[in-house]
Amino acid sequence: MSLSQQALNSEFGKVAVLLGGSSAEREVSLKSGAAVLSAFERSGLNVFGIDTADYDLHRLVEEKFTHAFIALHGRGGEDGTLQGALEFLDIPYTGSRVLGSALAMDKGRCKQIWQSLELPTADFKLVEKDSYQVDEAASLLVALGGKVMVKPCLEGSSIGMAIASNCDELKAAIDMAFEYDQQVLIERWLSGAEYTVAILGQTALPSIRMSTPHDFYDYTAKYQSNSTQYFCPSGLSPEQEQELGQIALRAFQAAGCEGWGRVDFMQDENGGWNLLEVNTSPGMTEKSLVPMAAKQLGMSFEQLVLKILELAH
Repeated sequence: MSLSQQALNSEFGKVAVLLGGSSAEREVSLKSGAAVLSAFERSGLNVFGIDTADYDLHRLVEEKFTHAFIALHGRGGEDGTLQGALEFLDIPYTGSRVLGSALAMDKGRCKQIWQSLELPTADFKLVEKDSYQVDEAASLLVALGGKVMVKPCLEGSSIGMAIASNCDELKAAIDMAFEYDQQVLIERWLSGAEYTVAILGQTALPSIRMSTPHDFYDYTAKYQSNSTQYFCPSGLSPEQEQELGQIALRAFQAAGCEGWGRVDFMQDENGGWNLLEVNTSPGMTEKSLVPMAAKQLGMSFEQLVLKILELAH
């Protein structure tokens, strides 16, 4: 074992990469976890991959794990529940704490916080499955400008999302979103470009602009399409880049997030920034967006995952 490997193992001990799980984003998480695990192995870390589906977390203590790298996406891994369990077990873990994870996962409450702080985000309405009436669709559509994006509040990876520009489409979109969640976010349609800003510690990384021939940056565009394009540098002026980074950091911190993550934006028809959501455990394959932004700063994938692990507590 080299001196650097000895130092790493002395600092971090036995590391669990938590992956897979049972959320709708399981397949993406398996890929993220495999990439992180491989990077740690190349660095010489004493690391093990653990699929949390049907895994008793008490075994982390029994098997003497000293740190956990969370590579889970969606419910059960990104929503504060796993974070709470790891705190109870007194195992340092990567990313946001319980509150930040839970708030960021809830798109509706996150947007309410941003609105209260006068951070830019598109107009929206929240509807509850228990109280929603079908005849509300027409007034919702009028209130939000005639074209909307419909999203389950507690899903990620664009799962359950749909565009609606008439009442029938909106009714169908809400019904589909209710299959995933009890609360649905209906957001004014934004017609501009989509950007994302990765956060690492207290630093906003270079922004990335996404371009897809799909109607929006949906699950297929994110994970299955070869036609999606990513631009980093994104083409913004230095002033715009600074402004976007500052908004991203404020939005990230306002939601109680820390460690690392990603803040997603869209521009409106006038070029104004609009916050979409915060991801507290973004995709982490070597082709994912956070590694892409880190690479622009000269940071390798191995360096990135080690830095994220350094921020664990």
